[in-house]
Amino acid sequence: MIQQNLFASIWRTATVLLLAVALASPLQAADVASMSDREIQSVLDEALEMFAGIDQGANADYIPALAEVDSDIFGIALVTPDGRVFSAGDMASEVSIQSISKVFTMALVMEEEGIDFAPDGVGVDATGQVFNSIVAIEQYKGAEMNPMVNAGAIATTSRVSGDSRDDIWNRILDFHSRFAGRELEVNEPVYESEAATNQRNQAIGRLMYAYGHIESNPDQATDIYTEQCSINVNSRDLAVMAGTLANGGLNPVTGQTVMSAENVPEVLAIMATAGLYDDAGKWLYRTGLPAKSGVGGGIVAVSPGRFGIAAIAPPLDEAGNSVKSQLAIEYISKKLGGNPYEVQPVESE
Repeated sequence: MIQQNLFASIWRTATVLLLAVALASPLQAADVASMSDREIQSVLDEALEMFAGIDQGANADYIPALAEVDSDIFGIALVTPDGRVFSAGDMASEVSIQSISKVFTMALVMEEEGIDFAPDGVGVDATGQVFNSIVAIEQYKGAEMNPMVNAGAIATTSRVSGDSRDDIWNRILDFHSRFAGRELEVNEPVYESEAATNQRNQAIGRLMYAYGHIESNPDQATDIYTEQCSINVNSRDLAVMAGTLANGGLNPVTGQTVMSAENVPEVLAIMATAGLYDDAGKWLYRTGLPAKSGVGGGIVAVSPGRFGIAAIAPPLDEAGNSVKSQLAIEYISKKLGGNPYEVQPVESE
């Protein structure tokens, strides 16, 4: 354990130093809306070159299939509200979406039930515990969850309407596909691997059922949740999904309205408070961007009204967030003026 902690400390410190070196020169952030395609593309290319060689972190291995994913995959994509799509690196490789799916199933339930389902049902506060904590459930009898941790996510999935399992599942897959702008598919080996090793999530689902946060059939809710986490995506898919949120629920590539604009702020708020597991606060402090990570190596982030951005790189840090994806998104956002909290003072006359 001491050796593991020492190793983690060393590579985390190295990551901070690498980022400090990368950002040592003034970034001179610009308004992305006024930048040319060439200027935006050059920023993505810089990030790819700058961080591609980082070899820190490790693939998730508590799901056996994820340990086998190519750790060298690295792709970055960005989508603007006017439908411009930029990419750098690997756009062909697909990974399982994992916990990023929590965002879009939550959005689906908001569309069906309204925004009050979250605070009145599964909660919206950070739990202060790990994402798959049973202690957090017991502490508040399942009431102080949020849709970004497993307990809240399984409960949220249980609320998707449908007359049968297939009906519920098809609604979830279709909603994710409309966000991505193409028909998505499930990574069956990942689904089978997760379903064979998700006993903890089954226990979480049953506990949430015991405390009244799942109305019926907790095992089905857990199984559907497991399948949604196994949806395959590439970096472009994730960027289009993030870009749709950045554009108020209207997919900027397909022109299709996927969700109501009035529900988007609540989605982004929960992403901001709980999107990057235990490091959500650190991420928001550094970037100001609502974001969500998945243990498959993907991260989506949203600069409202400016752009959606995503990256995939499977090696994760201790908190379960992609090392290279964090670095790339933070760098690009700083260059493009993505932080919504960065404002210039207005001088009185």
